Amino acid sequence: MTDQAQAATGRKHDVKALINRNRRKGTRKIKDVFANAMTWLATGIAVLVLGAVFVFVFQRGWSTLSPALLTSNYWPQNIMVGFEGAEPGSFEAPADLREDAFFSSRYGIALRDARDPQQRVIMAIDHVDPDSPANDGVITTAGDMQGEAHELPVEGNLMKFSINLEDGSYRSAGLQARMSAEETVALLDSEAVSLRDAYYQTAGGGIRGSLIATLLLIVLTLAVALPLGIFAAIYLNEVAVKGRIVNLFRSSIELLSGVPSIIFGLVGITMLFPITALFGISTMSLLLGALTMSIVLLPVIIRQTEEALRVVPDGLRMSSLSLGATRTQTIFRVILPNALPGILSATLLSVSRIIGESAALIFTMGTAISDNPSVGTGGTTLAVQIWSIMSSDRPNFALASAISIIILILVLILNITVKIVSNRLNRKWK
Repeated sequence: MTDQAQAATGRKHDVKALINRNRRKGTRKIKDVFANAMTWLATGIAVLVLGAVFVFVFQRGWSTLSPALLTSNYWPQNIMVGFEGAEPGSFEAPADLREDAFFSSRYGIALRDARDPQQRVIMAIDHVDPDSPANDGVITTAGDMQGEAHELPVEGNLMKFSINLEDGSYRSAGLQARMSAEETVALLDSEAVSLRDAYYQTAGGGIRGSLIATLLLIVLTLAVALPLGIFAAIYLNEVAVKGRIVNLFRSSIELLSGVPSIIFGLVGITMLFPITALFGISTMSLLLGALTMSIVLLPVIIRQTEEALRVVPDGLRMSSLSLGATRTQTIFRVILPNALPGILSATLLSVSRIIGESAALIFTMGTAISDNPSVGTGGTTLAVQIWSIMSSDRPNFALASAISIIILILVLILNITVKIVSNRLNRKWK
């Protein structure tokens, strides 16, 4: 073959190689564009779904949020008040009175038609003048407070007013008489000679009891789960001889982390209930819920603590041992302090799991909302209260959404707190 023919053949090969290279480059660009498009599409869908959830929750629950929601009981208290000589006077409406409230100029009371957090129709007491005859009542409800002087409270829900008429008879007014706030005030100002008695309910629909139960559950659960989980992780990572038994333990822990929490609830009510019975607790209780949640959290705490221990450089271990420290001293004075940020992260995950858990607690703490929870009695956490009010015949989306917002705020505060503490500890050790 002549040199000219060889050169022509070489040019053909170069052209083919260039064409193939350009073709591969074009195919790679198409694949890259497709991969980037799928990434952006998946990200956009995730953001839209999460955004829709947040918008729904905040739109439904934001108007229900108030300080009273956090401090008031869920179950309203019924109170009867009797009056003696509660004769009318002359009162002026306050300047900041709501536009939808109706003011009685003879008795100094402002009433308003409203709905409570459970969406029930109520007659809210918006204002009571300090000199109003409604403040000169005596509690007639049977109980410890019977006979005590009592003032008609603002934020109460008026159920009934009994008024004395000119002919010596009396008449009922208010919600139980199927009257609106405007009609009740008009009757007070036109026909009432004096007040006879009143029946009202304290503001209900609050989450004070569930909030207290959630905080108690967090404290009790962490008091049991954290020491067990941290010491188990120390044993597996620092003390135990690597082998089949340790690997079996780790596999069992991984298996437990995938078990549905409702199964842990069944285990708690069958196997842990006898333990709480030793303390004289014969029903579902907060203690039983805490013990059950401790078992639920152990895999999370052990795994996260092990990861935190593994990232501690081996040079620190060797340096401590070479200086004459024992293995125990090295673990508790060198390794654990450096692994503390990871342990705090495990604690954060645990607290978030406690706040959001419901299935395991339904069996161990019950679903009855309690306004005064204690270690030996049942109750509901915030998540279980959401389940309770949404599983009723009349689901309350507004209150459930408001509790969801509170849970989100609590988790956000925990995240920020742990990050601040971890950053400070890292700066200190560096």
